Amino acid sequence: MIGVVVITFFIADIVNQSTIQNINTEHAQEISSINKKNVNFTSHFLKSSVVLDQAREYRAFGNYHFDLANLWYESALSENNATRMQLYKSRSLNNCTLALDKYNDAYDSFDAAMGYFSDTKSYTDYDKYLYILDLYINLTNTGAKLSKLRTEAVMYISFLSENLTYDAENNIVVYEQNVTEILSNLTITMGAIGAAEKEYDDNQEIIDEYPFFDEIR
Repeated sequence: MIGVVVITFFIADIVNQSTIQNINTEHAQEISSINKKNVNFTSHFLKSSVVLDQAREYRAFGNYHFDLANLWYESALSENNATRMQLYKSRSLNNCTLALDKYNDAYDSFDAAMGYFSDTKSYTDYDKYLYILDLYINLTNTGAKLSKLRTEAVMYISFLSENLTYDAENNIVVYEQNVTEILSNLTITMGAIGAAEKEYDDNQEIIDEYPFFDEIR
């Protein structure tokens, strides 16, 4: 009878040890999976942030050249000297080219960052992080839209500058072609840019003020 009891406890102990080993194995696998998920989350978020910073830099340089292009265009338009008009016209067109390059780069970077932030969501199920990632997705989407609108505005300014000519007889600057539609489109686009910039700034403000850093993921 004692032998049966010993054997029974021995078998029970083996079963328990096997169960414990299985639990430890599953626990180790779960920890490994969580650690891998955390590493991927951090890696993707950092990559997204770096590309977003590049997009912001491209956008800033694009805005700089856009402002110069518009300034030189308006200066050429109001000039009463043919030589200075040509100089200002050339400067406007040059800055239009530089602005277009930067805005194209900004659009590509904002679009890429938006994709990276979307991918990052697959590495977390924490509602707080999912929320902030959605904010970044909205920000990059608006940044891409804003870059596209700026590109359109630059093209309008480039067309207007290119069409400037000096009327020596009347001593004024005029357009070679009818640009009424272009001027109207530029006004509409600038209005859309203003709305998009407000949306972009609002998203950025929410991100800046949101306490999303947390030890829990």
